[in-house]
Amino acid sequence: MNSAIKTLFQHQHGFIISQIMFTASELGVFDLLKSAKLLNAKTIAERLGTSPTGMEKLLDACVGFKFLRVERKENEGLYGNTDLADLCLAKSSPKSQYHFMKLHSEYIYENMHYLLNAVREGKNQSELIHGISANHIFDVLSRSEEDLQRFSTAMDDAWSLHGREVMSAFDLSNFPLVCDVGGAGGTLAKECISLYPKSTVTILDLPKVVERAKKRFVSSEECRIAFQEGDFFKDPVPEADLYILSRVLYDWDDETCAQLLTKLHKACRPGGGVLISETILSEDRTGPLEAHLYSMMVMVFTEGKVRTASEYNGLLSAAGFKDIQVKKRSIYDAILGRK
Repeated sequence: MNSAIKTLFQHQHGFIISQIMFTASELGVFDLLKSAKLLNAKTIAERLGTSPTGMEKLLDACVGFKFLRVERKENEGLYGNTDLADLCLAKSSPKSQYHFMKLHSEYIYENMHYLLNAVREGKNQSELIHGISANHIFDVLSRSEEDLQRFSTAMDDAWSLHGREVMSAFDLSNFPLVCDVGGAGGTLAKECISLYPKSTVTILDLPKVVERAKKRFVSSEECRIAFQEGDFFKDPVPEADLYILSRVLYDWDDETCAQLLTKLHKACRPGGGVLISETILSEDRTGPLEAHLYSMMVMVFTEGKVRTASEYNGLLSAAGFKDIQVKKRSIYDAILGRK
């Protein structure tokens, strides 16, 4: 019983943990310690312009949650980054999750109190959140350049950390012509061409997304990534050997997903396929934890749902795809169906 009560306490206060992590990242704690290694609380506070007392309390909390480490010398704490902080929490890290955390802290967290309404009504809460009816979180997070940048950089953060694991789940070397449907900033496309040197990738997305993404592609390697403007529901999709749908389908209802998959099957070259990457719910619907978290967020912001492997199998089969394979990964799983 004691362990159950402790679990209850941790869950009750879980939102505070994420705020501790984000606050330290926002203030620059992890970036400072990434370069300076071990520092005391007073020095960190001085360099980051905070109160010494407040900073020491924040640092100790970060140690408690294993974001930081501490060494005690002459009754003084010297703080340093953990490997996790160096990899994911410092803004300067190539795999930084700062913008992903920022989106959750400033937008997702703020609006999750509408979950109660979503459960009661069985529909998303976009009208209460933004005063407009929308089926997809992107519809409301791309109304301004600032919102678009916030959403796109958050998605880029996620794929910088998880993209290689997803793209290497199956051997995709036999798919030279790839289309990343709704590929946003192109981080997953970069992983694809890095892993499969003979492949080229076309990113299909809305004009304002493509316009922003193009500005970020400057190296000679990235000339293997092309862009096509369009709404993948309304406009033609380019012919390809492989279509990638990463974190797309769980934002839409079954009927809309079936329409999109059927459209991709018709455009797909013979022997080609579709690669889906989402967090998959277990068949008994008891986990994993990540799937339930996304399920609740999806319910508040979209008309979609988190699905089991058999549900994805049903959607793909109905669209005409065969030889469907599923591979579990750490967070975002991979499903491959072939034409």
